[in-house]
Amino acid sequence: MSQLSQQQCEACSIDAPRVTEEEIAEYRQEVPEWQIVDRNGIMQLERTFKFKDFVQALDFTQRVGEIAEQADHHPAILTEYGKVTVTWWSHKIKGLHRNDFILAARTDEVAK
Repeated sequence: MSQLSQQQCEACSIDAPRVTEEEIAEYRQEVPEWQIVDRNGIMQLERTFKFKDFVQALDFTQRVGEIAEQADHHPAILTEYGKVTVTWWSHKIKGLHRNDFILAARTDEVAK
């Protein structure tokens, strides 16, 4: 269990600070398989998980949805046969917040 996944998410408001480059470097150590992608100028965390079949992919999608609902922070999830792509970012601040890294770490734990 990662130290990052045990941290509490905080309510994110429109004026919440985005993570700094230093924070990104620190947090990525705990979620090394996640990629930072830029979509229309918005930094997002993304990872694709592989599964044996659609049933396993769908089960994983449901479990990620449950942790998202508990945190009241929701990712984009693309579920396909044998794979699920999860993308975290904070919509209100149009970028990455510490919460996104916390939930990426929790997503990794769900995948184990």
